[in-house]
Amino acid sequence: MKRILGTIWIGFMLLAMSGCVHQELLLPGTGSSSYSAPAEQNATVDVSDLNVNVQEEQVVTRLPFPVSEYSRLPRSGNATVKGSIYVIGPNGEKVYGKQTRLYLNPVTSYSRQWYQESYLGGKKMAKADPRLFNYLRFTTSDASGHFAFYGVPAGRYYLIGVVRCAQQCGYDTPQTIRVAKEIDVPQNRTVDVDLSKDLDQ
Repeated sequence: MKRILGTIWIGFMLLAMSGCVHQELLLPGTGSSSYSAPAEQNATVDVSDLNVNVQEEQVVTRLPFPVSEYSRLPRSGNATVKGSIYVIGPNGEKVYGKQTRLYLNPVTSYSRQWYQESYLGGKKMAKADPRLFNYLRFTTSDASGHFAFYGVPAGRYYLIGVVRCAQQCGYDTPQTIRVAKEIDVPQNRTVDVDLSKDLDQ
């Protein structure tokens, strides 16, 4: 009997070590198996090419990172950018980007190439130069899709975020939809922005 139990125990341990035993990651105090990476971890991710429509076979080489152009950008300010992020589904319903990451990307020759080639053109860009992340500003929308950036330097920016939806947007499976808009941020001002995309256009 001991030999049989020992064999069963060894078999179970081998099965567990092989990765065949599935274990969900649960958030403390919740019954949810969803997991959100810490903000500082997300900030290192190249979020510039998140789009279901990106053509994977066409990878565009990025321009050399223009150090002098970025060094002239102001690093501090007191403007505010706030608003809502959403897409408009086929039936005209607004689907908000709830608790999603958004970022402000200063308009430069480097970011303009991304906007024209990737966002408007649907092509996949090569990975961004890591120095770019020194100039991005991140925030997260709330459960209603509202967001705010504070202490923003005056200038022009691409405001970028994603909305995740499925049937409400006419898809069979959940999709990540990228939404971007060029905005002007005056000094000492609050800019209200509807960051939106009509999926029928």
